[in-house]
Amino acid sequence: MCGRYAQSADMRELMEQFEVTGNSPTNSIPVNWNIAPTNPIYIVRESMQEQSIVKRDLAVVSWGLIAPWLSDPAEAKASQSRAINARSESVHEKPTFRDGFKSRRCLIPAQGYYEWATALGKFRPKQAFYISSRDGQQLSIAGIWSSWRAPNGEVFETASIITQEAQGELATIHSRMPVFMPHNRWQAWLDPMNKDVEHLRNLMVVDSPESIVTAHPVSTAVNSVANNGQSLIEPIELGEPETLF
Repeated sequence: MCGRYAQSADMRELMEQFEVTGNSPTNSIPVNWNIAPTNPIYIVRESMQEQSIVKRDLAVVSWGLIAPWLSDPAEAKASQSRAINARSESVHEKPTFRDGFKSRRCLIPAQGYYEWATALGKFRPKQAFYISSRDGQQLSIAGIWSSWRAPNGEVFETASIITQEAQGELATIHSRMPVFMPHNRWQAWLDPMNKDVEHLRNLMVVDSPESIVTAHPVSTAVNSVANNGQSLIEPIELGEPETLF
């Protein structure tokens, strides 16, 4: 799964990389090197503008999808931490996610994300790693978003990251990884009129996705959401030599 990530870019940088031509936030959200569930995050999505023109928007939402059938605000808020990730294998079927998958897909930009080693890998369990793009650009992660209306009429927009089974060297750290969406698939993925489930599922299949990223171990400081700052992504030496990718 992906339970924490980092974002240091401001909205102008993201608008340029993700070719945003439509709506954008009034202000950038604060830099956050330790984004946790329910925190505000950026998403990139497409919307229908005047004269049926589709434009690409940058929006700020809350991380963790709220299921459309929930009615109690406290329950809705609590449910977000359980819905920060949607599995690529079942996102088109699960009641919480399937409507978003069919018509409200997005890209979630990330400077990099954190993962903690499991006992099934080759590293000490719970060792933290920072995983980022090899080319220094933002990672483009597949996601879905939703709009939930509270009983008082207030509207909350939320999103989930789509994950898949980890591949290659990433599988030596954890069993899951985000679904990375290549640039040449952005338009088809974001198109709200594209409702072909099989086509959409195929868009999430990427050859050698582990080759897109590089990983290094980081300190246990990232374990606490109270800690923040660029120092969280600085590499550390492990007790024994390990070969990373």
